[in-house]
Amino acid sequence: MNTRGDRATDGLHMLPFRGLRYVPERVGSLAAVTSPPYDVVVRPDGLHHLESADPYNIVRLILPQAATATARHEQAAETLDRWLAEGVLAPDPEPALYVYEQRKGGILQRGIIGALALSSPEEGIVLPHEDVMPHVVADRTDLMRTTGANLEPLLFTYRSDGPANGASAVIDRVIQERPLLATTTEDGFSHRLWSVTDPVDLAEIATDLTRQQALIADGHHRWATYLRLRDERPEPGAWSYGLVLLIDTARYPLQVRAIHRLLNRLPVADALTALDGLFRIREIDGPLPDALRALAEAADEGNAYLLAGDGRFHLVDRPDAALLARTVPADRPDAWRRLDATVLHATLLDHIWRIPDSPEEITYIHDTEAAVVQAERRGGTAVLMHPVREDVVRDLARQGVTMPRKSTSFGPKPATGLVLRSLNVD
Repeated sequence: MNTRGDRATDGLHMLPFRGLRYVPERVGSLAAVTSPPYDVVVRPDGLHHLESADPYNIVRLILPQAATATARHEQAAETLDRWLAEGVLAPDPEPALYVYEQRKGGILQRGIIGALALSSPEEGIVLPHEDVMPHVVADRTDLMRTTGANLEPLLFTYRSDGPANGASAVIDRVIQERPLLATTTEDGFSHRLWSVTDPVDLAEIATDLTRQQALIADGHHRWATYLRLRDERPEPGAWSYGLVLLIDTARYPLQVRAIHRLLNRLPVADALTALDGLFRIREIDGPLPDALRALAEAADEGNAYLLAGDGRFHLVDRPDAALLARTVPADRPDAWRRLDATVLHATLLDHIWRIPDSPEEITYIHDTEAAVVQAERRGGTAVLMHPVREDVVRDLARQGVTMPRKSTSFGPKPATGLVLRSLNVD
């Protein structure tokens, strides 16, 4: 068995699969049926927008709406079965890996979508870097079990040695061909997808990936779901693999953004009063982009947060050293102890504000403006965060140290709905 600090000798094993894809003639447009990943959709506004975009939008599968969890998941399964029966979705004729490209302005990302062999963190092949919330894993597990499908690819990264060989060489060749699909979503990203079925290309990719170790960039809860469902079915088979998009960040670096916290029941005035004397507090002039620049400058010097929700912006930084020594666990690496997310959860949420990490109390929001708007609507506090560097994330993961849940948002994230994986179609 490998240790997490070493490059995994077994490496990554990715299998071709018969992708489920929308039949273009049956939908208004491919862009209209796609969605961001389930945890990026800002509910309810974003959910309603997607539902109204097209009657076959994928959000009806990843975020079904019903009175109970059981009813939601059964509804998603029924919808998937109906769309397959009606020819809205159809499996590709033969198993394939898929080259996927996203492009917007100067951002270019290419990778391979396939069914990746599952492995536990202890094996050191796939490295998680964040903790997970049990209730989210339970919900995603029941949805996946009920639908019998991987509805959206997880985002994984690895770093090659640089030269364009192996998987990179296959990608460079395949993108010269005509894609299976091409569309542009409303966020301005263009998406293209190619299938890889040639045995020589598949073998070249397979050989390359056996030398690689992956970091979970986005999808910790769904990876935990994959592992739980695999453990329910110990015999080898479709449930021993999970749908992922694998990106070589040596060639296509990802962006790393923060995930913000909305404290639903804590007014800004109360939050600031509790911090008085323990942090430096300054009111920052808006608009939001200017306040975020002030946050970035403060974050270069240490822990810093931007609080919003009362129509103003409040920069909170320079925590009391004795407070940190008393509240932040000392049994972790210094890099972990200095993380903004660590100090937020250990010091602010647990010790000062005494807010439990539950869905009723804390909402995790990727979009900065949405976090501020929701805080103002609810009379709560938005805690805006500064992103962590990718090298810090990877180094901690290789040490086997997980960051607080929802510490990072890697992107661009794959669009959901371009290719699905049925666990009943081989």
